[in-house]
Amino acid sequence: MHTKLKTGVKALAGSLMLAGALGFSTTAAAAYPDHAIKMVVGFSAGGTTDTVARIMAKEMTEALGQTVVVDNRPGAGSNIASEMVARSDPDGYTIYMVAVTSAINQTLYKNLRFNLVEDFTPVALAVRVPNVLVVNPKVPAKSVKELIDYAKANPGKLNFASSGSGTSIHMAGELFKQSAGIDVVHIPYKGSAPALADLIGGQVDYMFDNMPSAWPHVESGSLRALAVTTAERSKTAPDLPTMQESGFPNFDVSSWFGVIAPKGTPDEIVNKLNEVMLAALAKPEVQKSLEDLGAIPAKTTPAEFGTFIKSEVDGWAKVVKASGATVD
Repeated sequence: MHTKLKTGVKALAGSLMLAGALGFSTTAAAAYPDHAIKMVVGFSAGGTTDTVARIMAKEMTEALGQTVVVDNRPGAGSNIASEMVARSDPDGYTIYMVAVTSAINQTLYKNLRFNLVEDFTPVALAVRVPNVLVVNPKVPAKSVKELIDYAKANPGKLNFASSGSGTSIHMAGELFKQSAGIDVVHIPYKGSAPALADLIGGQVDYMFDNMPSAWPHVESGSLRALAVTTAERSKTAPDLPTMQESGFPNFDVSSWFGVIAPKGTPDEIVNKLNEVMLAALAKPEVQKSLEDLGAIPAKTTPAEFGTFIKSEVDGWAKVVKASGATVD
């Protein structure tokens, strides 16, 4: 055999051996996807994470030619779903609609069996979302100040809901409780949908929720909005004041949602998923659907999303420490 040919054969064999060692073949990566993809969501159906996931799953299904199925796995503040995905095969067929909750959980929970930075491969940030403070209409408060005054006049009698311990919704509530100096009780749920249902029904008094899931209930009159949690007002509700404008100068809390995959997922697959997500987020109709819900579409490379996740883990660690919140 000719020397150059031998060299080429050896190089090809080496590449194929390396691909096998990494758990995939060049043929498999090139053919991806050849069957359905599971997009895991760590919360129940109906919440913001689920809503964003279903919008993205629909667009990705059309672009990839294979069904992207949303798989809701609520529990433990999304940790059950996170651990499941972290332990899944890194073949691109199990991906995760990760939320800011996971960045908070990294320091809020003391005995996690996964690491958000080390055990996953970032794909793309999808959207950023402001939270909004909403109350049941029976609560006689039409401003943040009035809610504080009412809580102080009724110590220990008000309660606030969240989509689960450690979520940004929970942490916003804890920061508000601490900053306002009020005596209220936290009631955690397995997702925004059941929390909102009880808030509308009057079983709980108020909550900080993601704008996409809460705003339709504000528009229908089922809930009353008092403020948004971001530093700037929302385009969805330009007349609604911010928490900073309501007397809390350091209050700036927002949620975000994006896709990650198990560590070791091949670059070819990660890049393909990123490309499909960015193309979907660039569509005017998708942007309008998200913006109508109060969500702001994002655009990142996998590396940029990885840097963002690391900064969020570090930033929320400070908030968790300042709030004094912890979950065993």
